[in-house]
Amino acid sequence: MVLGFAAKTRESKMAILEREVTGAVMHLRMNAPERLNALSDEMIAALHSALDEVADDRSVRAVVLSGAGKAFCAGHDLKQMTAGRQNADGGAAYFKDLFDRCADMMARIQSLPQPVIAQVHGIATAAGCQLVATCDLAVAAHGTRFGVNGVNIGLFCSTPMVALSRNIPRKQAFEMLTTGEFVEAERAQTLGLINRAVAPEDLESEAAALAEQLASKLGSAVRIGKEAFYAQIQMPVADAYAYTGQVMVDNMVHPDTKEGIDAFINKRPPEWSQ
Repeated sequence: MVLGFAAKTRESKMAILEREVTGAVMHLRMNAPERLNALSDEMIAALHSALDEVADDRSVRAVVLSGAGKAFCAGHDLKQMTAGRQNADGGAAYFKDLFDRCADMMARIQSLPQPVIAQVHGIATAAGCQLVATCDLAVAAHGTRFGVNGVNIGLFCSTPMVALSRNIPRKQAFEMLTTGEFVEAERAQTLGLINRAVAPEDLESEAAALAEQLASKLGSAVRIGKEAFYAQIQMPVADAYAYTGQVMVDNMVHPDTKEGIDAFINKRPPEWSQ
């Protein structure tokens, strides 16, 4: 079943974000192809709302995020941002609010209990590249180009830099940020920005297969692990071991984990409650 988040724009009335559930996988598709799925005010709000809803749905154990049309996401909506300059302060308050809302949406992806896979094609630029870097996993079609190219128009991609510099080596991140040059999918995979580069005709099936693989695991274990992953990665090593040791204890005493271990020892499929 396909559902949509409607948003009114000056151009049309449309479902700016489409949702489709297949088994235990939620597919979210940004649907503003005429703007290359830019992260407009409406798109950011629709994504954040959808993520909040998915977070509470225990029947969904993985999420795939994609874009309609010829591109994944071209970053912020520059026309909308330019309109914000008409305010008395030159747009400063609007810009601060915009970047705060976008950061909150990005943070929601990583606080989501379910893994989120970016299914990327065409281009992923500026905040669109940030979106890829923020997702837990990413699969991209050969020919996809990634860039944090705001510097080319005089706007350094400072907020996209946060996610990018936590995905790829710092010198490569700094080069992308200061030159504005694009990298192809194969290079993005080598750098660690994406997990897999695949043939364009295989993109959807590859992303779906990865999502289904994740969804086949014990949902509670993945939820526990994802939260711990992002928490421990910010800690000193000793603190990370102390924290994750307790996480392992909490995971071990979970009834479904006990069932999974018993099933493995007795060479039978687990009977989980999910």
